[in-house]
This record gives sequence, C-alpha cells and structure tokens, in this order.
Amino acid sequence: MKRYLCIACGYYYDPAVGDPDAGIAPGTAFENLPEDWVCPQCGVGKEEFTVEE
Repeated sequence: MKRYLCIACGYYYDPAVGDPDAGIAPGTAFENLPEDWVCPQCGVGKEEFTVEE
C-alpha cells in the first residue's frame, strides 16, 4: 500500500492507519482526506505530500 510523505517534516500518512487524532479512520485513502486536512506534525496542507510506494 502507498504511503504519503510530508516533504516539509518527514511525517508519513499511512492509509492503513489513518489519522485517529483528527478523526480519520483506518483505511481512508489519501485522496479521500478532507480538503482542509493538514499534516498532524507541522500543519502543512495535502499539496506538500508526495507518494511513496
């Protein structure tokens, strides 16, 4: 499964884990995150993430 790397701080969004602290359930694809979702570590938007396979 793909993971998404925040190029600003190095945080990985893993769809298998989601972002429980933000109410994002495990299994939520990166593409299905809310538009206003931000990196939980540094606060940048989704546009600052790159995909890693």
